[in-house]
Amino acid sequence: MTTTHHAVAGDWNIVCRAAALAATAHKGQNRKNGTPYVQHPSRVATLLAWAGGDESLIAAGFLHDAIEDGPVDYDEVLEECGEDVADWVALMTKDMRLREDIREPAYIKQLSDGAWQGRAVKIADQIDNWQDGLTDTATIEKRREKAEWALQISNQDNEPVIVALRARLEQMLLD
Repeated sequence: MTTTHHAVAGDWNIVCRAAALAATAHKGQNRKNGTPYVQHPSRVATLLAWAGGDESLIAAGFLHDAIEDGPVDYDEVLEECGEDVADWVALMTKDMRLREDIREPAYIKQLSDGAWQGRAVKIADQIDNWQDGLTDTATIEKRREKAEWALQISNQDNEPVIVALRARLEQMLLD
């Protein structure tokens, strides 16, 4: 028998469950700079909290790479964190069955057309990627392009979380 958890406003348990699932999903994985991968989703979740995100959005930050880069599937996120978080994580997940030339435009479209929370997670992801990769001159232009398209797909969003994150990323790109 499985227990499906549902997010409740002010429910920090969802954040704890998401952090635990992210730690399991990324166990043994490292970033290109050698640091444990789980530090990245932890920082994304922290950025979402800083920007005023609720517990469900913070949970999505922890899990944003869990399906695409880990052994976790949609149903596991749904069971642990509820439908909203699972749907937002799915928005952040590229369909790796597609060729790259089809996959990337499809990914941009799903984020553009999806819930604003997916775009908030994407901007937080790009902030952390930008901060994490500032010493890597070989990939700076690629990182800049990704950061700029994250800003572009969110430019119509007026939610305070996105406004705060967008301002931070825009400032980082200017510095």
